[in-house]
Amino acid sequence: MSSAMKLYQEWLSNEAFDEKTRAELAAIAGDQSEIEDRFYTSLSFGTAGLRGVLGAGTNRMNFYTVAAAADAFAQYIVSEGDDAKKRGIAISYDSRNFSREFAVLTARIFTAHGVKVYLSDELRPVPLLSFAIRYYKTYGGVMITASHNPARYNGFKAYGEDGGQMPPEAADVIADNMNRKQDLPSLLDIHEEVLARQGDLWQDIGEDLDQAYNSMLLSLAVHPEAVKSQKDLKIVYTPLHGSGNKPVRRILASMGFNNVLVVPEQEQPDGNFPTVSYPNPEEREALDLAIKLAASEGADLVIATDPDADRTGLCVRDSEGKYQVLTGNQIGLLLMDYILKGRQETGSLPEKSFVVNSIVSTRLSRRVAAAYGVEAYEVLTGFKYIGEMIKQKDEFGDWHFQFGFEESFGYLAGTDVRDKDAVVASMLIAEMAAVAAGQGKTIYDLLQELYQRFGYAAEKTVSITLEGKAGIEKIQSAMSAMRTARAQGIEGVAVKRVLDFADGTVIDMSSGSEDKLDFPASDVLLYELDGLDWFCIRPSGTEPKIKIYFGVYGDDLNKCRSGLAELEKIVREALQKNL
Repeated sequence: MSSAMKLYQEWLSNEAFDEKTRAELAAIAGDQSEIEDRFYTSLSFGTAGLRGVLGAGTNRMNFYTVAAAADAFAQYIVSEGDDAKKRGIAISYDSRNFSREFAVLTARIFTAHGVKVYLSDELRPVPLLSFAIRYYKTYGGVMITASHNPARYNGFKAYGEDGGQMPPEAADVIADNMNRKQDLPSLLDIHEEVLARQGDLWQDIGEDLDQAYNSMLLSLAVHPEAVKSQKDLKIVYTPLHGSGNKPVRRILASMGFNNVLVVPEQEQPDGNFPTVSYPNPEEREALDLAIKLAASEGADLVIATDPDADRTGLCVRDSEGKYQVLTGNQIGLLLMDYILKGRQETGSLPEKSFVVNSIVSTRLSRRVAAAYGVEAYEVLTGFKYIGEMIKQKDEFGDWHFQFGFEESFGYLAGTDVRDKDAVVASMLIAEMAAVAAGQGKTIYDLLQELYQRFGYAAEKTVSITLEGKAGIEKIQSAMSAMRTARAQGIEGVAVKRVLDFADGTVIDMSSGSEDKLDFPASDVLLYELDGLDWFCIRPSGTEPKIKIYFGVYGDDLNKCRSGLAELEKIVREALQKNL
């Protein structure tokens, strides 16, 4: 009997597991592949916590795996001492199925360990949870969310005391605590005497946090006066059934925008996301209803946020009146240029300012930063690395953070939040549109001007999804094969350097010499080509995907696009041989 089948039988026969769980497992009896996928491993706790498909099993998100993660996190805080317990933890959740229930269970487990809890009294997004950690000075935080994943997913996202995602050392301790727990049903057995003394340890998060967060956002406006003459600017907004609805509309109203149209079919929270197959604001399909409303109302701007409001999508009308969905890189460049230019014009751009983006984001950010005399840094994928850079250089150093972004539609301005913030991004996008309108321009015009100043870009991210245990094994095997052949480069591509972030090796292809990278270890292979051109291969950290990122740059957009098409064809074929 396989280990997965043995675990399956244990869960199925153990009456300590609830009846619904055992009924769900009984329904898959005889389905070997399904049983294997549910039990071949346990959801592992990493720097982003847990994320997985909802359902019964060790490799699923359910009350038992959530309880195990909460218990392990609570043990860690207790081990940090009385001050950590008193400072406690902030907890919030988005609109996904079981998010509220998982959040309450998490709060109960923390308080059972004597740890102070600040629990959101309604769904609030990632940036508000990050802000809450710093506002209440808690020792950490938990956000129940699976971000932009399909509806069948949920997650347990862990945060440290700085408001950023959990640092690796702490995550390792929590993972060890979690792996040692064998009796999962006992975690849900919280006795009445424990519940009776939770009152002093349990505090609701309410409007005081909303007001403080909103005030902080207003302080980050670059040209707030521009909104006065453009207050009727027509903006279509969709929260995609998620948690961005209230905070985004609140900040836009506070800025003075009074013509914000919300997509009615997507306004209310709904974990089934009935109007989209995938609640991801970077996908045009997810924006179809918003674009339809914008076209009927003559709006120039469509803003979208994902379920936990840490990612921001943007659609603008071009010179021919057609609606164009912008890429994450385009939005990032527009916001970076807008902030730096605005701060420079108002004399509020300090010396020793810096911006940050991930290594898989556009290389044009280097040129934008240089134009304003600002230092540009690149970090590994994962917004926690941008948060770490803010902590090191701004909070504990004498540099000044201005803006950070990832090509995957995550943006941040200000230092009071340490994760992607779709609310501040929505505010700044609307303000940027108002400034442009005052000059007789649109955001699409600003994008064309940006390309004329800094060069054109053809950039693309390709995701290859491989579900289940077999898919994960194929991804691992493909990365291993590409890594083994790294010194040979890719046939048909003029590779200059190969950067392997797994062992920190840089290979110069012309000389064969090797150097070392000053980065944390990560399963990433990055290939540098002529000029700024590059491509990168890495497994997704949150989904069963292997991703390929491309960037091709030049003075002629058509040549960039044809170069990208050729590069993608060659790299896809090389990777496919190993999948």
